[in-house]
Amino acid sequence: MSNISEQSLQKHYEWKGKIEVVTRCGIESREDLSLAYTPGVAQPCLEIQKDINKSYELTRRSNLVAVITDGSAVLGLGDIGAEAGMPVMEGKCALFKAFADIDAFPLCIKSQDVDEIVRTVYLLSGSFGGINLEDISAPRCFEIERRLKEICDIPVFHDDQHGTAIVVAAALLNALKVVCKDIKNVKIVINGAGSAGISIAKHLLNMGAKNIVMADRFGVIYSGKPENNTAQEEMAQITNIYGEQGSLADALAGADVFIGVSAPNVVSAKTVSTMATDAIVFPMANPTPEISRDEALRGGARIVGTGRSDYPNQINNVLAFPGIFRGALDCRASCINEEMKVAASYALASLVSEDELCEDYIIPNALDKRVASAVAEAVRTAAVASGVARR
Repeated sequence: MSNISEQSLQKHYEWKGKIEVVTRCGIESREDLSLAYTPGVAQPCLEIQKDINKSYELTRRSNLVAVITDGSAVLGLGDIGAEAGMPVMEGKCALFKAFADIDAFPLCIKSQDVDEIVRTVYLLSGSFGGINLEDISAPRCFEIERRLKEICDIPVFHDDQHGTAIVVAAALLNALKVVCKDIKNVKIVINGAGSAGISIAKHLLNMGAKNIVMADRFGVIYSGKPENNTAQEEMAQITNIYGEQGSLADALAGADVFIGVSAPNVVSAKTVSTMATDAIVFPMANPTPEISRDEALRGGARIVGTGRSDYPNQINNVLAFPGIFRGALDCRASCINEEMKVAASYALASLVSEDELCEDYIIPNALDKRVASAVAEAVRTAAVASGVARR
């Protein structure tokens, strides 16, 4: 890990940034200059003035996504500030281009005030076809996304929430096939009740899950728990149907599925051994998971998936967000709704055939070239069917 960190730092000194602006028009002559800029450029301006939708045809807006952070929850580094979050946002933009040919631009906002962030993003939204929120701490991220979705007429998507949820759900669908269990009948325990954990729970409920128990550092989340924030209390109303209390270890006894988006080494092999037969364990804390793959298997887990690329079954957001935005931009969707998210999960899961499906292959590889186009097509179809496509 330290070697990778050192190499990456050296490369960033060499690259001096991972993205750049490239012109799509040649400017070699006076005529080129007149067409691309003044006086010719006045005509497309006037066309857009008459019909703002022409901005999608006469500018790059149709393929441009803003990647936005306030630097408050960057990777596992926490609140490191807007400028320090820039390498991650540039990386995200590079992935958009590499996997879905989407032009993305990083915007790191020097404020953690909800009103200021919402106002800033809204004022800039006319320049973009979509907004990707990134690394904004909970619970502010929920309010920021909700308000932006209300006032923006373009897709607003918080990848830490929904991208994670979509990939987890796809992995879980296939893992359940391997162990011959139904999502409606299994007990799912999610440790971590921030943006990712809450979104995973909501998405799995939309996918048909019935029995989800959430936990955080204070233990199982239940209605009325003094430590609950507003978002957690809301989740307590729709999860934990049997009113469980106690520790994470208590919740995992007899559980079929563990999903971790929390902290390193909070689950032991002994605890995994108390789970149901053919347990599915997804410890996704990075770089050190809630339990190592080897320990989880030693405890009796049948299937293990992590966020790490050096183990099988890597649950990686890059499997979701490029294709989701590609599909949304292609049909000029006004939002990314629940139908589109569910469709993305099923499309991603379907890329692993029945013949290929096994304990060590439940989700496509992050570099699988089929992923973005398959997810994009499913998202586009769902957008049309749900009435949010505009072309």
